[in-house]
Amino acid sequence: MVEKILITGGAGFIGSNFIKYMLEKYPAQYINFDKLTYAGNKENLREIENWDNYQLIQGDLCDLNFLCHLLKDIDVIFNFAAESHVDNSIGNSLIFSKSNILGTHTLLEAARLCKVKRIIHISTDEVYGDIEEGSFKEEDKLSPNNPYSATKAAAEMIVKAYRKTYNLPIIMVRGNNAYGPYQYPEKIIPICVINPFQGKKIPLHGDGSNIRSFIYVKDFCEAVFKVFEKGEIGEVYNIGTNDEIRNIDLIKKILTKLGKDESYIEFVQDRPFNDKRYSIDLTKIKSLGWTQNTAFEEGLDKTINWYRQNQDWWKKIEERPKWEKIKY
Repeated sequence: MVEKILITGGAGFIGSNFIKYMLEKYPAQYINFDKLTYAGNKENLREIENWDNYQLIQGDLCDLNFLCHLLKDIDVIFNFAAESHVDNSIGNSLIFSKSNILGTHTLLEAARLCKVKRIIHISTDEVYGDIEEGSFKEEDKLSPNNPYSATKAAAEMIVKAYRKTYNLPIIMVRGNNAYGPYQYPEKIIPICVINPFQGKKIPLHGDGSNIRSFIYVKDFCEAVFKVFEKGEIGEVYNIGTNDEIRNIDLIKKILTKLGKDESYIEFVQDRPFNDKRYSIDLTKIKSLGWTQNTAFEEGLDKTINWYRQNQDWWKKIEERPKWEKIKY
C-alpha cells in the first residue's frame, strides 16, 4: 500500500521546496495542507499542481474536526506550518500563539486520535536563545528571547508532552536560517537581492553586528529527509551549517555580487531585543549520514540568480496584501 504523507505549511518557502524534493525522492501520496496566509503561495508549486500523487487542501490547523477527517488515512506528518518572521511577532504575538502553539497542539491531538504512525515537527534554533561562544546541543535548555521563538518553544513543550503521555511517534528538528528559491521577501537575503533590483535601500537593524548561520534550502530538505529515514523516535536533531556571518557583512557581500555599492544600506532602529548570535552543534545530524552539499557562496549565487530570473514571481508577491500589524 502506498504511504500517505501530509505536509503542513507546504505552500510556504521551506514546505514547498520540501514537497518538490520529496516528490522526486520518495514515492508516496502527498497532501499539502496550508492555510494560504500572506506567505503561502500556490505559485510555489505550479509545476507539480497536476501531479497524480499531489493534492493541495486549504485549511486551518486549529480546526480539530477537519483535521480528524483529513488524517484518517495519513501515515506520516511533516509539520512545517508556522508564523515565522520575528518582526511580525513583535506587537502581534497572539497571532503567533494561535498558529504556532494552538495549531501544533490541535494537529497532535488529531494525530493521536487518528493513530498517525510518525510525525516530524519542524522547530527553530531560535528556541535556544543566543550564545556568545560555542554551539547549542540538543539537550541544552531552551531560552527564547522574542515572541516568535517563545511560541516555537511552547509548541516544543506540547510535542514533548504528547510524546511522554501518549507515546506519540514524534521526532523534532531545529533548523537555523534557511535561504533559497521561493523565500518570501521579508527575510534578509531576498530583501538584499530584491530591493536593489528596484532601486530601494536595504533596511539593517542596529549596527548590523548580529551573527547568523545559514543553510541552503535544498540542504535543509535533505537533512529533514535523513531524519525521516534514519532518525530515532523521541529524538531532537539540530539542522544547520557553520556558515556564520554578521548581518552587515552579509548585506555587503550580496551588494558586491549585484555590482552595487554600500549606499543601498539603510540603518534602521533595532528590534527591542535582537539575539546577538545563534549557533548549533551538528554532531547528531551528521551521525545520520547528512552532510552540507551547498557551500554558502554557491548557495548565494544560486539564490541571486533565481530571484533575477524569476522577477514575475516576486513582483506578484509585491502586489499581494502584506502581513499587517493588528491593533488590540
